[in-house]
Amino acid sequence: MIIALAEPHDVDKLLAFREEAAAWLRALGSDQWSRPYPADRLLATIEAGVVFMLRDGRTTAGTITLTPDAEQGLWTEDELAEPSMFVNKLTVGRAYAGQDLGGRLLDWAGDRAHRAGAHWLRLDAWTTNAGLQRYYRAHGFAHIRTVFEGAAVNGGPRVSGWLGQRDARPAHHGFVDRTPEPGRLPFAV
Repeated sequence: MIIALAEPHDVDKLLAFREEAAAWLRALGSDQWSRPYPADRLLATIEAGVVFMLRDGRTTAGTITLTPDAEQGLWTEDELAEPSMFVNKLTVGRAYAGQDLGGRLLDWAGDRAHRAGAHWLRLDAWTTNAGLQRYYRAHGFAHIRTVFEGAAVNGGPRVSGWLGQRDARPAHHGFVDRTPEPGRLPFAV
């Protein structure tokens, strides 16, 4: 399998991936990703070069967003002063479920973060999705805290405030990496 940067033409595939994941989560009783994601915001992240596609031949098996930018209001100033990269929108196609591609994508992200000079690979997870939180713990993420305050889109409580982190470290993820070498983070040593 090959990991590469997403391209603008991938927007429809990524939106379909999110809808597929939302339907699967709904069947499990979760409201995670129940609101449609704006295509223009997704395109902006693709154009920023932070969205990556895992391809199995001509089929997209998964996707991950890896950025040096934290979501506003989640991490403290002291935490933000530490070199870190942040995982978002990790999704694996249902046809590829059960193969630990998500875990391998997290390993790839940790390896990439390490090469950028990050000390931490961080993420926020859906606050009410205990299964997802267990998944991240099983993949080496320590729970830092859960943030409930801070309005979500259209008001209401924050829905994705379970914060986890693990060391950014070299890893053997097994993918053919066709991504450009990451730039060094501003606080990297």
